[in-house]
Amino acid sequence: MMSPILPISAARVFCDGTFGTPRLAHPEGVAVHPDGAVWCGTETGDLLRIAPDGAGYERIAGSGGFALGLAFDKDGNCYVCDLKHQQIWRWHAASGQYAPFAGNGILVPNYPVVDQARGVLYVSDSRGEGNPGHGIWRYDLATGDGGPWSAEADWDFANGMCLDETGNGLYVIESYRAVVRHVPILPDGSAGPARVVLSGMAEVLDGLALAPDGTLYISCYEPGRIYRRTPDRTGVEVLIEDRHATVLAHPTNIAIKGDRIYAANLGRWHITEIDLAG
Repeated sequence: MMSPILPISAARVFCDGTFGTPRLAHPEGVAVHPDGAVWCGTETGDLLRIAPDGAGYERIAGSGGFALGLAFDKDGNCYVCDLKHQQIWRWHAASGQYAPFAGNGILVPNYPVVDQARGVLYVSDSRGEGNPGHGIWRYDLATGDGGPWSAEADWDFANGMCLDETGNGLYVIESYRAVVRHVPILPDGSAGPARVVLSGMAEVLDGLALAPDGTLYISCYEPGRIYRRTPDRTGVEVLIEDRHATVLAHPTNIAIKGDRIYAANLGRWHITEIDLAG
């Protein structure tokens, strides 16, 4: 049985950086730090930390590039995909240093996923429009060494990713095919054959997040919508939609904290908070 769609009133502007310094300029990536703060990146390459209550934010670092997805490891280090520099940058929690970490030929590093158990970082390579190819790269968390990982070389704009419920596979969005594929992580760490597990959704899918209860959330750059697949896997349904594109304005990446979803809005200057209880 499908759940009712949440009213748009369940979403609010969590942190507005329209006139802040630096400006919270068209955020693409968002992640929750272990201390409860919400971090995001901007189109000018700034890495920002938003207070847990959304009351304000501060600039942590910057690359002068264009920040896309970001993720934390267990030590609080932050990995940030940079479109302009075609690299993954790392903010080192212990030293505060922000520097290029990995790249090695990746074209459009879009979304990073930390696999702490295997000591690796997976990064989707969107590659650009009309340029299918290797869609997932893998890098060593200790050294930054790595290269293409996925067995298939026909990914059409690989985008948001997350580890599956077992930790032994990746869910990956293909934006231009409007599907979610699953890639098994084999015992030797290599990639198994990818298969489509979700389809029939509107274009353009962008971000993914898996809740502790097994619910998979899928954000949609266009229209301004978030989907969910419940743990019973009976199908995918619309969670919430903003037809005015004001609170949810081209939502890209999403992150979960408790009973809240945080969405970056590439179309505006704020981070959105969605109350899953309505």
